[in-house]
Amino acid sequence: MTQIRIDPHSSVPAVRQIVDALRVELVEGRLKSGDELPSVRRAAIDLGLHFNTVAEAYRQLADEGWLELKHGRSARVANRLQPKPSRREVLGYRQRLRELVSQMRAAGISEDSIADELLQMAKGAKP
Repeated sequence: MTQIRIDPHSSVPAVRQIVDALRVELVEGRLKSGDELPSVRRAAIDLGLHFNTVAEAYRQLADEGWLELKHGRSARVANRLQPKPSRREVLGYRQRLRELVSQMRAAGISEDSIADELLQMAKGAKP
């Protein structure tokens, strides 16, 4: 399943790890409209997870408009239109970024390094 790796020791639930990893692949263009993902069962076997975990991740991405799901078949990447975020969503993202930047600064990462990383990510540059 692309290059997804699940950390079983992480405090982040496996569903969230799958959703976040696939969203990165989608946003950065490594998965494109029409691409087929492995079936839920195949992905679950590959990742060493219960199929309900993968199914929930696929459903979340389908709810966001990223995937088209058909019962008994693999998921396909949808032709997704660019959404218009609400002011509330933007404020929520800003708060999460503020918290992450604070953690990075507390770990000793310079403001310039943080700004460079954020700029590269926003432009879709690969690490």
